[in-house]
Amino acid sequence: MVDAKEKNMKCLTFFLMLPETVKNRSKKGPKKASSGSSSSSKLPPVCYEIITLKNRKKKKMAAEIFPSKKPANNNSNSAQQYHQQNLTNNNTIPSPNWQGLYGTIRERNSVMFNNELMADVHFVVGPPSGTQRLPGHKYVLAVGSSVFHAMFYGELAEDKEEIRIPDVEPAAFLAMLKYLYCDEIDLAADTVLATLYAAKKYIVPHLARACVNFLETSLSAKNACVLLSQSCLFEEPDLTQRCWEVIDAQAELALKSEGFCDIDFQTLESILKRETLNAKEIVVFEAALCWAEVECQRQELTPSIENKRKVLGKALYLIRIPTMALDDFANGAAQSGVLTLNETNDIFLWYTAAKKPDLEFVSKPRKGLVPQRCHRFQSCAYRSNQWRYRGRCDSIQFSVDKRVFVAGFGLYGSSCGSAEYSAKIELKRQGVILGQNLSKYFSDGSSNTFPVWFEYPVQIEPDTFYTASVVLDGNELSYFGQEGMTEVQCGKVTVQFQCSSDSTNGTGVQGGQIPELIFYA
Repeated sequence: MVDAKEKNMKCLTFFLMLPETVKNRSKKGPKKASSGSSSSSKLPPVCYEIITLKNRKKKKMAAEIFPSKKPANNNSNSAQQYHQQNLTNNNTIPSPNWQGLYGTIRERNSVMFNNELMADVHFVVGPPSGTQRLPGHKYVLAVGSSVFHAMFYGELAEDKEEIRIPDVEPAAFLAMLKYLYCDEIDLAADTVLATLYAAKKYIVPHLARACVNFLETSLSAKNACVLLSQSCLFEEPDLTQRCWEVIDAQAELALKSEGFCDIDFQTLESILKRETLNAKEIVVFEAALCWAEVECQRQELTPSIENKRKVLGKALYLIRIPTMALDDFANGAAQSGVLTLNETNDIFLWYTAAKKPDLEFVSKPRKGLVPQRCHRFQSCAYRSNQWRYRGRCDSIQFSVDKRVFVAGFGLYGSSCGSAEYSAKIELKRQGVILGQNLSKYFSDGSSNTFPVWFEYPVQIEPDTFYTASVVLDGNELSYFGQEGMTEVQCGKVTVQFQCSSDSTNGTGVQGGQIPELIFYA
């Protein structure tokens, strides 16, 4: 028996020392070798990771995004030297005894990601013009997705060696596979929507949730309309609500964005119907015409006035043209050519006649949004030698616990009679200017605050300090705030204040200028 054991050990040792190509021949079926496979046996084992996502960010484990009660113990330091990022290098076979180099099942599973070794299924992913053939392992896929489980082990399972998936982008499919194999989530702005589609299609809920979280944190006026359309398609009500918050507060920026022209007709109607849209109606009208021009191109129609009106259809009457300022209507909508002669005449009569005609257009102004005011002082005062302005800056830092949109500041005015001020207001984050405006306001000599507005509301993210600044030019003596608060509860938003190094005129947490933040939430 001892001789037999020694003989078996010698055979096993000899087999492990054989070149990879010789070992492959010892398997039952012939296996087609790809180019470079002979040299790959000499390479150390590798872990394949996606690098097609443009922004190479710090990799996050799924456990970090969705923490469990018992965090996993990571002992991968000894194997990190073997890790290599490569999307298409899926033909490399790990060297003998590679399993011993990895301390956890997750690390060993990661070696199989995008790897031909032991692959028992292949996917041809992407449209016919850009397909990519990717290896897979049925057991791993079935453990991570109920759709794959039904596909490979269900009652109606088909034993196919190659599965075509034309409706999913290769980069998105690889991102999903990486999560299933490696328990890692890699997302970027240019692939996150496609990854969300793949996660929804194959019922991978944790990955889908991570995609939605990514979209919410990257949400802005530039992409809010497109994401609104996608969130409705994917049935993500929380993301839909976040999109509406941005569109309502920064309506003019959202309507002027390139993404607005990419939305579908149903989303266009929902935006034009929106009661709380915070925009001038002439901006809504011009945005609808831009959308119509692009829609004509999508439908391969000449972008003529007639075709623009045709693709808009009944959505044209959702634009509240009678609520425009008369100048905006006369110089804009009335001369656009989109309205018929009768419609133009009736709307002019609506502006001027005592007996107003019936109109198909909605004639009631939108409600818009009601701004909230966060007042940071408990009292105000004035003295004969304060508060003076000589080109110096009054500044304060603040942070919020929820996303808001700062529309402007409330400022104190003259303490010795009525006066006019010129105000340069600024909003910065880490030294970068996010919004600024130069405007004038009239002070009536009272201790009231007077609003000064940015051109567009500025999106403020939670848990980050921003710097609000103003340089005033006008009557030197004015009211100033006293008994300042470091934390103020304003509706459902908590605002914290701290002193700013940009302040050169005495304003701080305890007293000074900029008594109010005016915002939408």
